[in-house]
Amino acid sequence: MQWTLVIPLKPLAQAKSRLADTAADGLRPSLALAFAQDTVAAALACQSVKDVAVVTDDTLAGRELSALGARIVPDTPARGLNAALRHGAAAVRASRPESPVAALNADLPAVRPLELARVLDAAAEFPRAFLPDAAAIGTTLLAAAPGRELAPAFGLDSRARHAASGAEELRLAGVDSVRQDVDTGADLRAALALGVGPRTATVAARLLIPDQ
Repeated sequence: MQWTLVIPLKPLAQAKSRLADTAADGLRPSLALAFAQDTVAAALACQSVKDVAVVTDDTLAGRELSALGARIVPDTPARGLNAALRHGAAAVRASRPESPVAALNADLPAVRPLELARVLDAAAEFPRAFLPDAAAIGTTLLAAAPGRELAPAFGLDSRARHAASGAEELRLAGVDSVRQDVDTGADLRAALALGVGPRTATVAARLLIPDQ
């Protein structure tokens, strides 16, 4: 099974506010874009991925991610993350109604194609499935089989919310790169320890990252 991934990305100027202790205001948009570029590049290199749709209204991000091979879907609902994901999934299925669709976070700069393939292959066994984040509170990937609605419930305590919605929790070892999203300085340090993509590495080299 080959998946279409739907990746939501808010305007870069508004992204990654929780990295204020690590990245100055002028660098946070560059860091958010680098995260998304490395995430999209790794996703497109994954054998289980057919294509990637990025839902965003950011002009720069749209141009850069389109250059990598992503389809850009304007965020016409403009009502937050879950609305953007529902809109992106609907746009994908308007042309391919039976496509398996998975929502993937845009802030997975360490994601490895082989680990992503393992997650998607495991998700293919269920009507809906999700992967919890490294903190075991949130969600980094939510998958829906052909003919199933994505029904995203991202946000506070999304792991519990997706489980309550009937999605199967994927309990996989050895997929740390797919679980390590980046919201804080500690998250960024963890991603760097795993090994981030080249664009994130370039921007991160300009940061003073505290040890604690």
